Amino acid sequence: MGSVDAQHVALLRELLASTPWLDRTEDFAKALRRTRDPGGLMLIGTPDEEPWHLAAHLDDEARYSGLPQLAPSLVRWQPPPDAPAHLRIGLDRLAEARRGQTLFVVNSDEEAPVPLLERIDDARRTGATILSLDQGDRELSSLAHESISLRPEREPLTFEGLQHLVSTAAGQPGAERKPGLRERLSRFLDVVSGPRILD
Repeated sequence: MGSVDAQHVALLRELLASTPWLDRTEDFAKALRRTRDPGGLMLIGTPDEEPWHLAAHLDDEARYSGLPQLAPSLVRWQPPPDAPAHLRIGLDRLAEARRGQTLFVVNSDEEAPVPLLERIDDARRTGATILSLDQGDRELSSLAHESISLRPEREPLTFEGLQHLVSTAAGQPGAERKPGLRERLSRFLDVVSGPRILD
């Protein structure tokens, strides 16, 4: 994340400190981090609006936080055949969705189009976890295991700002991070050897 974006998020967090939004975005971010393996997070928007900005931020967070499972596969409705491989992922990817994988749906419209809802339902049936970020789309939220909805006219937050908060929170697992083998071994040796007495 660039310095301007980081400052923007820091300011947002300060402004929203007395509201429920920080807890809501952090809870949602926990669901994102439950994706098991790299490549298991699929990100999709609507045919008219692809979530490029969010994809870039999640990719950055994956790199900076050491959580490769956060790097999303941007699923596109009509990818150009001559696009680079990572920008050529089409709707066929959703048919491969399995348990342990996550489909993250971003809908900035009032209602998701029916073809999108049908594909979400199919991915859910094959075991994928469905997450949605929307602006009050009840039908989409009903299909999602976890959803976060924003009504910009009622909240001190924009839809783009919400995406910033979610992606930043996803890259900050904090206490949820499990210690690696080296850390666990070091702790074990400390316990076994007991306190060290220095001469």
